[in-house]
Amino acid sequence: MEKKTIAVLFGGQSSEHEVSCISAVTITNAINTEEYNIVRIGITKEGHWLLVPSTQDIASGAWTKSTTTAVISPDATRKEIICISPEGTTCIPVDVVFPVLHGLYGEDGTVQGLLELAKIPYVGCGVIASALGMDKLYAKIVVDTLGIAQAAYVPVRKAELKDMEAVLAKVEEKLAYPVFVKPSNAGSSKGISKAHNREELKAAFMEAAKHDEKILVEETIIGRELECAVLGGSEVEASGVGEILAAAEFYDYDAKYNDAASKTIIGPELPEGKEDEIRQAAVTIFKALDGFGLSRVDFFLERDTNRVIFNEINTLPGFTGISMYPMLWKAKGLDIHTLVAKIIALAYERRK
Repeated sequence: MEKKTIAVLFGGQSSEHEVSCISAVTITNAINTEEYNIVRIGITKEGHWLLVPSTQDIASGAWTKSTTTAVISPDATRKEIICISPEGTTCIPVDVVFPVLHGLYGEDGTVQGLLELAKIPYVGCGVIASALGMDKLYAKIVVDTLGIAQAAYVPVRKAELKDMEAVLAKVEEKLAYPVFVKPSNAGSSKGISKAHNREELKAAFMEAAKHDEKILVEETIIGRELECAVLGGSEVEASGVGEILAAAEFYDYDAKYNDAASKTIIGPELPEGKEDEIRQAAVTIFKALDGFGLSRVDFFLERDTNRVIFNEINTLPGFTGISMYPMLWKAKGLDIHTLVAKIIALAYERRK
């Protein structure tokens, strides 16, 4: 059987650049090289697309020194990667793309739009689901229609912060302290703060505004942090449930990736019926957002009431050594090689 060519995109211009690089190492090591030739394309923080010779170069960081530009042509009649080096220009035909890109300019529908133009099969959610999943505000607006509980929230535009007193009053009228302040379009908990009073809320707005024009202020839900993995296309299945035990006051970027005291538990003990409720809600939300391929859906289990409360959806979750998505499927019997093969196969299913 003739090998196909898969392009793996990683890095990117988002605040999750480093996490993307780690995920790319995991995924490229898991792709079946008897079936695929792998073309690695790293995107620098400045947005330069580079041809990367090996996975080892991704792990070491040496990939940024590449002298060959590699871009995917939007020309649907060609379906190829254009490589421009000091020696000249060459083209590599490509069969499928795995955008291992987290956050803005990768997980938000932008790269997905390019691949739709090129008519190249690609892993993960399409344009609409990617855009909605990345934008916490609009994801909440969709989930509002499903009858699934979620935290009360107040949307704020960056331009509104010119009249800070009015914004503070708007938030305080609806929500009690403490509150969480989040950029609507950032991932890996970048730019998120917990504000216990008015002064902290002002500072939280300034931090969130560094990351996005839209800001989401949410009530604090006291409870357990639970996650569920979703996989599928025309038929969708949910994994079991995992629990986050954050070392910090909340599961921020440092708690996720830099604090060894943060822990994840696969298959935690839950009140009767709650695992099934979470699994069903995860699939319902995934379908409502027009999801395809894979996502991780995050919830709270509220203390005292045991209400299942939707938190957010990640349409291209991490594949690092501590990432919940692959761990949840491993617990269901899918090792990383089988999981990656299934995810790639779904790319072809959607294109059909």
